[in-house]
Amino acid sequence: MSKTEYVCGLHSVESLLSARPGSVDELLVVEGRDDRRIVELLARATEGGIPVTRLPRRELDQLLPGSRHQGVIARLGSTVAALQEADIQPFLEGLEHAPLLLVLDGVQDPHNLGACLRTADAAGVDALVVPRDRAAGITPTVRKVASGAAETVPVFTVTNLARTLRILKEAGIWLYGASDAADSDLYAADFTGPLALVLGSEGKGLRRLTRELCDFQVAVPMAGRVTSLNVSVAAGILLYEAVRQRQ
Repeated sequence: MSKTEYVCGLHSVESLLSARPGSVDELLVVEGRDDRRIVELLARATEGGIPVTRLPRRELDQLLPGSRHQGVIARLGSTVAALQEADIQPFLEGLEHAPLLLVLDGVQDPHNLGACLRTADAAGVDALVVPRDRAAGITPTVRKVASGAAETVPVFTVTNLARTLRILKEAGIWLYGASDAADSDLYAADFTGPLALVLGSEGKGLRRLTRELCDFQVAVPMAGRVTSLNVSVAAGILLYEAVRQRQ
């Protein structure tokens, strides 16, 4: 049975209506709110032939408990297909430049995943790869934290991350794993070619097999007493070093 997906929050819904209006089945808007941003959203929905339903705030709160929906929720269509492992090769073949990918090996905190997505969008990452099991999925919380990036960055959810990494290697993509134990720091790495930056989960880092499949391992230099960084912070540092080199 398919599970209904929602996108909530003004910025996230605005990004969705700009990037993928056909994926929205219905726009749910709180009663009594008609400020400029709401009026613009309603106009976009009308242009796209998307039904709009006005609901009391209580009903919106009950639909997505604990979310900061800001009075706007988009219900996605059940026919929207998620990107999977089989879609990776055609996706890579369609790129006209050296790929820049971000691979997250079991990040479980939705806020970290959302922050990684937001940074990936800002850095021009072509796609994000995440495992289906034992990791955060693209939930309303992730979409909200990502501030629209979940609608602009392709996300491949794969059942076997090790197999996917082998597919990337066969496609000529160099895998750079982030590890506190690496002998080389990221500033000595060559990030100019086809590249996938691979980061591990909170606390445990990269799993053994993931680490072994990486072509290189690099560390973020740490000059203070703290021995590790939040995964989304580390992702930002690595991605922007890649951006700097690739410019």
